[in-house]
Amino acid sequence: MSHLLEVKNLSVTFALRFGELAAINDVSFTLQRGERFGLVGESGAGKSVTGFAIINLISKPGYIAGGRVLFENKELNSLSTEEMRRIRGNRISMIFQDPMMTLNPVLTIGTQMIETILAHKKVTKKQAEEIAIEKLERVHIPSPRKRFKQYPHEFSGGMRQRIVIAIALLTDPAIIIADEPTTALDVTIQAEIMTLLLELCESKNMGLILITHDLGVVSEVTERIAVMYAGRIVEVGSTRLVIDNPEHPYTKGLINALPGSQRPGTMLNQIPGVMPTLTGMPPGCAFHPRCSVRVQECKRNVPQLMPIGNKNIMAACHLLTGKRTNSEQ
Repeated sequence: MSHLLEVKNLSVTFALRFGELAAINDVSFTLQRGERFGLVGESGAGKSVTGFAIINLISKPGYIAGGRVLFENKELNSLSTEEMRRIRGNRISMIFQDPMMTLNPVLTIGTQMIETILAHKKVTKKQAEEIAIEKLERVHIPSPRKRFKQYPHEFSGGMRQRIVIAIALLTDPAIIIADEPTTALDVTIQAEIMTLLLELCESKNMGLILITHDLGVVSEVTERIAVMYAGRIVEVGSTRLVIDNPEHPYTKGLINALPGSQRPGTMLNQIPGVMPTLTGMPPGCAFHPRCSVRVQECKRNVPQLMPIGNKNIMAACHLLTGKRTNSEQ
């Protein structure tokens, strides 16, 4: 079975005056039609850069230094600018963290939606208006014909994010990449937006890549997750397996730091230290300075992502070598 999206050994580098810095190293994962996949990790892990690299939106001085991105068996990083434009925003849409960065404050919602449709579809302006109103109804915007004529500042934060999702849906994409889509919203609105994305994936057979630092959100929405640290995937597998029984020390630390994992009134657990910067990347495993179970091998060599036991989980940790399947040893 061919994958809807396949990311193979993707690497992104930033060429600066004092040298080249690797922001993403050897990232690989797949996405099937209708599948919900999560990219999880702290700020600076490389999650958003991975999302931008998939749709070839890395700004200079950044560039894709290696690897391949295959969408419906077509290699995206070999396409011309015009060919890529036909896919980006059409077959693959992206939802950004702050809706006001996406929406133009001086144009009505309707004008922005119609422009998007006419850029990708051969329809009349009247047909484009009907498509736009239908999508506003789809994301549960009340009185869509009235709202269609309003400006972004006339909507609440949750409503603006719904409009951004409606715009992403205008071309009936095969994949939506959602980059921290609920961070700026309160908990109730977060749940509504996540329920909406889940509903769209199930009804439209649309693939979703959810980029977030919130393990609670991914546990509710996604089917598989990849945990990223310092530009690499350190663990990937079924969401339920990874959340219930994590293998990598970093994933264990993230889960133990969740507020619900301690008794009320006790101190929250935390991972000591901070994520290394691109200029201060340690040798070997990037997590070893913060890891309580590190060994000498961790300081020397970068661990490779390998299958762990028979659990359908892959992790990159020298301590897990003995738990790998016999076929991989």
